Amino acid sequence: MAISKIHLVWLLCVALAFGVAAAAVPAHGSGSGSVRCHYDFFIREANYTRLCSEKTILTVNGEFPGPTIFARKGDVVLVNVHNQGDQNVTIHWHGVDQPRNPWSDGPAYITQCPIQPGNTFTYRIIFSEEEGTLWWHAHSDFDRATVHGAIVIHPRRGAAYPFPKPHREVPIILGEWWNRDVGQMLAEALSSGGDFQPSDANTINGQPGDLFPCSSDTTFKLPVEHGKTYMLRIINAALTNEFFFAIAGHRLTVVGTDAAYTKQFTVDHVFIGPGQTKTVLLNADRGRSNHTRYYMAARPYATNPLARFDNSTTTAVLEYIDAPQATAMSDIPALPAINDSAAAEAYSVQLKSLASEEHPVDVPRLVDEHMLITIAVNEIPCTPGELCKGPRNNSLAASLNNVSFEMPSTAILGAYYTSVLLGVAKTNFPDNPAVAFNYTTDDLPLDLRFTARDTRVKVLEYGTVVEVVFQDTSILGSESHPMHLHGYSFYVVGRGAGNFDRHKDPATYNLDDPPYQNTVSVPKAGWAAIRFRAANPGVWFMHCHFERHMVWGMETVFIVKNGKAEEAKIMPPPPNMPKC
Repeated sequence: MAISKIHLVWLLCVALAFGVAAAAVPAHGSGSGSVRCHYDFFIREANYTRLCSEKTILTVNGEFPGPTIFARKGDVVLVNVHNQGDQNVTIHWHGVDQPRNPWSDGPAYITQCPIQPGNTFTYRIIFSEEEGTLWWHAHSDFDRATVHGAIVIHPRRGAAYPFPKPHREVPIILGEWWNRDVGQMLAEALSSGGDFQPSDANTINGQPGDLFPCSSDTTFKLPVEHGKTYMLRIINAALTNEFFFAIAGHRLTVVGTDAAYTKQFTVDHVFIGPGQTKTVLLNADRGRSNHTRYYMAARPYATNPLARFDNSTTTAVLEYIDAPQATAMSDIPALPAINDSAAAEAYSVQLKSLASEEHPVDVPRLVDEHMLITIAVNEIPCTPGELCKGPRNNSLAASLNNVSFEMPSTAILGAYYTSVLLGVAKTNFPDNPAVAFNYTTDDLPLDLRFTARDTRVKVLEYGTVVEVVFQDTSILGSESHPMHLHGYSFYVVGRGAGNFDRHKDPATYNLDDPPYQNTVSVPKAGWAAIRFRAANPGVWFMHCHFERHMVWGMETVFIVKNGKAEEAKIMPPPPNMPKC
């Protein structure tokens, strides 16, 4: 997207604020907000050419990636989603807490029934404490492969960044491209019980880059000027890949993650999981060197040798437009090996909250509810008489605490709000695995491979302080997992290798300045501990952001009950909620 267009959209949004009726909205932890901007998202098919062939994809307003949403901290933004496609769809505002407003969170059959073809639904996005880089995406089937875009949240008017203002801000969206129709691919994989076909290319801002055929002319190019600083808002929108990202000849200074500021640190490469965002500063200090054009590149971090993945490198070009000549091209930047767990972990442990007077931390010290949640890819026995394509002719599944989540046929939020939850879900999601075992050994009994489907949720009293320890397992191969919680950001207070030891490992926690995130990459054959205070009433999805794991059942739901005060209760539903 051109910089001039980004600025134009922002100015239009500010102008629209004067034409949109202000609506008082109690904002979680930040008083009230008013509508500053509205957008119209038209979900429709469009033809795009990649890798020498044309295909029809689902888009917002015909754009891939989709339009950027701009806001300031504390704003309320309205988005009218008009479904002009031929399939059901929903949109999720990833990382936006939506205080007291789960009705606009978006995951299909969790907080809403999908928007059916020909219908419109208006989402009310309530920005409260978020500031920085987030993103939006479809939360129905595999639609987010092409239905996604950036969210840019600037400081409140009169406030400033906790670093010098950059010359320009540029979204860098990492994604994937399939030559096949992703909906058909999903249907075939689910019906066969087998794994999903890897993508045909990884992408930067929708383009594979000039290492791929028929891609040189459309490779994304970032024009820069010598001596100026640029803010890159990096988003991993991929369905299946974590990434290492770097720019040849340049180091990157990390200043934020998941719409929260971090203590600055400078790296040769960034590690980013699906669902995560990283805000980095790029100092354009190489414009007087022999090279005037530098590759930026991303390639996957893949930890499970049993899983199929696309190992291709996607590229874009950083180009000094004020250099004497613009012909010399750098080499591809050095990136860690595809399975370099040490590099991924070395990056992750450097993330720390800014913890300043303007951006304080509030890490809960006393925990009310402890949960240990095991993460696994599993098997489910194939239906008698059928030949499934999963391991040992079974169907692939996935689970948390050996519960493979079964999506209901109606929205859990609506059922809970109208007091008919028990007809839709059970409220006994386990706090611990049913069987304790050596989770990360490579020599596990075969019977641990099996799971069963069920719709089980966890209910929390308002204000409860929760600690969740995500524990990877080696069932069907250990691997890193990007775990995302809707409705909350959380403090990542600890992480480590091997099996979590509840007697020893809490002593290693960082309770002073842990990173504040909405998506945490759980280390391969390791664990990550998060804490949050359940002060946002509603129904909130928690799931792995590898799309195949989610559709296989690696998810659950937190239901946070209302508090006593009126401002601690779920808002009433809007009148136009979609029907199932």
